[in-house]
Amino acid sequence: MQETTRVSNGLKEFLWNLEGLGRGSLLDLGPAWQTTLSFFIERGFRVTSEDILRAWAEFQAKEEARGKEELTAEDYAQRTPEALAKKFLSENLQFASSSFDAMLLWDVLDYLEPTLAKLVVAHLTEMLRPGGVVLAMFHSKKPEGFQRYRVMDTNTVQVLGTKAILPAQRLYQNREIQELFGRFRSLKSYVGRDQLRETLFIK
Repeated sequence: MQETTRVSNGLKEFLWNLEGLGRGSLLDLGPAWQTTLSFFIERGFRVTSEDILRAWAEFQAKEEARGKEELTAEDYAQRTPEALAKKFLSENLQFASSSFDAMLLWDVLDYLEPTLAKLVVAHLTEMLRPGGVVLAMFHSKKPEGFQRYRVMDTNTVQVLGTKAILPAQRLYQNREIQELFGRFRSLKSYVGRDQLRETLFIK
């Protein structure tokens, strides 16, 4: 894996909004990196990691294998983008309403099929407590490679270039991002030299 670091003003603002929370709960929508886990656990957080991109890739592979079998008309009806997205969410991200105070969404939405991305945001919204904070990233141009992220300190994120799990699906414009997070207020947005836009949302 290629490793670089980037200054993350979004992370700094995210942490500032979590100050004084005490023993909060955080959902990391990426791999379970020990550095990220330790960083938040040391600050009193209960951390849950759910690598949604890997889960979606594995789900798609299983569905593709099923698609090679003989399917009935009813089976085909259950293979629309919306039906598959709902089936995926019935098997993943199974947490109670208002389970989390904060979420690290990273650039996950850029890699999800748009119908699924919309449903995922709605699903996450229910899982986040009122006043909860989400840090999300969006590419402003098609990414040249697949990246993962882990927290190093209060304003530094390590960027790990690795083998692609999924191809990028969509580049979201500001208006589309605001529509996705319609139940949130957008706090601040930062655009880095690496074409990554960090946006902070509060429910």
